[in-house]
Amino acid sequence: MTGRDQDPTRRAPGGVPGQGEEAWRVQVDEKACMATGICAGVAPGRFQVRDGASHPTSPTTEPAPEVVDAAESCPMEAILVTHRDTGVRIAPEE
Repeated sequence: MTGRDQDPTRRAPGGVPGQGEEAWRVQVDEKACMATGICAGVAPGRFQVRDGASHPTSPTTEPAPEVVDAAESCPMEAILVTHRDTGVRIAPEE
């Protein structure tokens, strides 16, 4: 086991960031969502389709390019990614 494996602050991909760590807020407009599953395919483990709509697996996530790709790939632009602390829009681009 390496020191990296023993790091108690290390999270699995898609883990929820702690206070003071950079984080994004992920929201899905369930009324706009068509449940195509593209987001779940682009960002496995970050989204799941259930009850006729996509849902983020966590309302906050560590920054990751696949989350941006999922928001940009949504045909209905139902996914909104913002900076957790500032509210600045990250994806999709306006």
